[in-house]
Amino acid sequence: MYEANANAAEQREIHSCPDLIECVQQMGFLPLLESSINGFCAEGMMAEECRFIQFPDGSWEWPLWQWKSSVLENGNCVYGKFFEKKAGFISLEWWPDFYNWRRSQSPTPAKDSIEDIILGTLRENDSMITKDLRAACGFTGPKMRGKFDAYINRLQMSCHIVTENFVYPTDKHGKEYGFGWALLTTPEKLLGRNACLCQHSAKESHRRMAKHLTKLLPHAQEKQIARILR
Repeated sequence: MYEANANAAEQREIHSCPDLIECVQQMGFLPLLESSINGFCAEGMMAEECRFIQFPDGSWEWPLWQWKSSVLENGNCVYGKFFEKKAGFISLEWWPDFYNWRRSQSPTPAKDSIEDIILGTLRENDSMITKDLRAACGFTGPKMRGKFDAYINRLQMSCHIVTENFVYPTDKHGKEYGFGWALLTTPEKLLGRNACLCQHSAKESHRRMAKHLTKLLPHAQEKQIARILR
């Protein structure tokens, strides 16, 4: 197991995709963008030359966003909206404890509930991009996108759904563009059931994660760490 180093989030600077992959493994938990704990996010650790840039013609360059797929494909981690309904990475080392704790707080959705229908549709198809899953579940009317996204966010926070990768549209020259669509799946399908098993009780999993984050983020208050894990 990687040993948490005090102030790791403040000491590290990310210059490349391999740096980001290593950072996820060493920290175990890493929100993508700004979190409620100052400095605890990949965006805040990016080197100056790797930050978001928008050009006069409206195009942009954002290495962190562009590296996400590579991290998911090679980084031995899980990605989803896990931290205060915001996206982030969790290493496979810490995933069983995180899964164990969150599932204990959010049991399997009731049969024939909207959450159950969404999960059933996703399982039948193995993985689906968000807009296709939304249509397949009948969320096609006005203002339905926001309602559907709220269900998906809750299912990700409870570790019932994760992001497998991102799918990008292409222009007439075959070049990818835009921010991409999340390709959703279940953690059991992505990792296998064994990778989600934990030998600890849910309470012990929470204690272990809180201890790790307290050492990793000594400047954070106890209530801030509790909020990240909630």
